[in-house]
Amino acid sequence: MDTGKLISELEVKYLRSDLPKIEVGDEIKMRVKVAEADKIRVHPFEGTVICKSGTGMRETFTIRKISFGEGVERTFPIHSPVIEKITVVSQGQVNRAKLYYLRDRVGKKTRVQRSGLQVNQNPKA
Repeated sequence: MDTGKLISELEVKYLRSDLPKIEVGDEIKMRVKVAEADKIRVHPFEGTVICKSGTGMRETFTIRKISFGEGVERTFPIHSPVIEKITVVSQGQVNRAKLYYLRDRVGKKTRVQRSGLQVNQNPKA
């Protein structure tokens, strides 16, 4: 059996299917599990997706937000158990795969143009 095929078969059981599809430029809200001493607390993180890379279990995305005047970027594996929940607030309309140019912008110029699609905040299921 081919080694690559064996690895991909093993990875399938660890892929998460409960997360929404996110794209570069989307504004998202996340809930991230943080271990502090002997307990686990959930930390909210909200920002713009500026980068996606990889495939399968190795797929990652980078989120950027401005916190107290400083830019903060965090990179997460999409299928990580650390991510409790992801909610897409709005979808961005961008023409680039990587939005690294946002690092050099300040104030309202850091906004990404939003598409006409509205994302349902409270789906009734």
